[in-house]
Amino acid sequence: MLLVYTHKITPRLKYAFKHICTRILGVKVSFTTKIEEFIAHDSLKMSYTRQQLGNEFFIKSHDILFEQGLSDVDIHVHNWGDTKGFFFNGDKSAIPFDIFAASFYLLSRYEEYLPQVRDEYGRFMATESIAFKYDFLHQPVVDIWALKFKETLQNNFPDFSFPKKKYSIKPIIDVPSPYNYKLKGIIRTFGGALKDVIRFKFKSLYDRFMVLFGLKHDPFDTFKYIINKQKQSKFKFIFFFLIGSYSTYDKGVNANKKKFISLIKQVADYCNVGLKISFFAIDNVAVLKKEKLQMEGIINTNLKASRQSYSKLNLPESYRNLIELEIEQDYTMGYVNHIGFRAGSCTPFLFYDLDYEIQTPLKVYPYHLMDYALLKNKSLLDKKKDLNRIINQVKQVNGEFVPIFHNYTFSEEQRWRGFKELFNMILDSVNED
Repeated sequence: MLLVYTHKITPRLKYAFKHICTRILGVKVSFTTKIEEFIAHDSLKMSYTRQQLGNEFFIKSHDILFEQGLSDVDIHVHNWGDTKGFFFNGDKSAIPFDIFAASFYLLSRYEEYLPQVRDEYGRFMATESIAFKYDFLHQPVVDIWALKFKETLQNNFPDFSFPKKKYSIKPIIDVPSPYNYKLKGIIRTFGGALKDVIRFKFKSLYDRFMVLFGLKHDPFDTFKYIINKQKQSKFKFIFFFLIGSYSTYDKGVNANKKKFISLIKQVADYCNVGLKISFFAIDNVAVLKKEKLQMEGIINTNLKASRQSYSKLNLPESYRNLIELEIEQDYTMGYVNHIGFRAGSCTPFLFYDLDYEIQTPLKVYPYHLMDYALLKNKSLLDKKKDLNRIINQVKQVNGEFVPIFHNYTFSEEQRWRGFKELFNMILDSVNED
């Protein structure tokens, strides 16, 4: 156990230390404000305060972990070996940056509470983040800092044995609509056919009727393929099905249709199933509750996981709604069009509510890549390079890689050519040395 001496024990301090020490490094941590207790402790120990007590392992603290509410935080990002760091704390500190304060800033999504430009869906944009602006979005800096801290700590306590951690994957399959043509109802089918004619999309029109007459397979119906992949992997996939009402943003299938219900149940036999929260349920807890209950009725168990439509998050309200409805896990924390680490970590973390100054029970599983982000590259070779790059970043810190693919990503549509191979690369990445 690591004992931390500090001048004041705060919820923020406990949160940051527990993520780095316990969740990433696997070491229990406790805190004291009593010097006598600190001196008497004969195992791992450090001081985290403004001034060093003597010659102990010391990290100079930044004020952010002892504050409440939001303030205008000055951030100066510096190079630190092969990564970046901020909250520089001088030469006397065992490491040159206050990684606990910096980690708190990133994990709590402090910057997302501040005024900023949002996109047309009201989403926080990657380009507004300090990680993008200072070119460290591609690195899980919190995990990298944790390993730097571990190395320095190990040098000071050579007899202490740290637990080992292994690289893992958690593939996500997002299902905004299980079918492209089937189960859409007469009005939507007629409307879709009319659009095909107006836009001269005669191949789409042909495919539509071939599927509807049972002469061709629906291109979005790739579930058999994905389930076969699940059978070959020891890591459970999570499917997120949209069951919300049809709207401008969500154009799924009516969740009362027996074939759709049957599909969800079939998938749930092999994989974990969560709820893809519809766009209008994100800010409406009553609609969200209705969708949650409906999904629980289908899967016959409590709903544990969700992710928001369009990866839209309004902090802290979005997460408070999940907590209110006792949804335990969220998979929305990431960027649709940018590969990288929105919260700076590839280790799941608990949501910290900056308004209430409390650590909540909601576990956030950040995703690091969505299939759409790879479409920026025209060639399959470039897509593979980008995918390998992010996998290697996670591997270097023995983190958990969370990619998001869609059911239609596995179709034969031209834009998704090669994506089956990319998905296989992810599955194979756990078998490599």
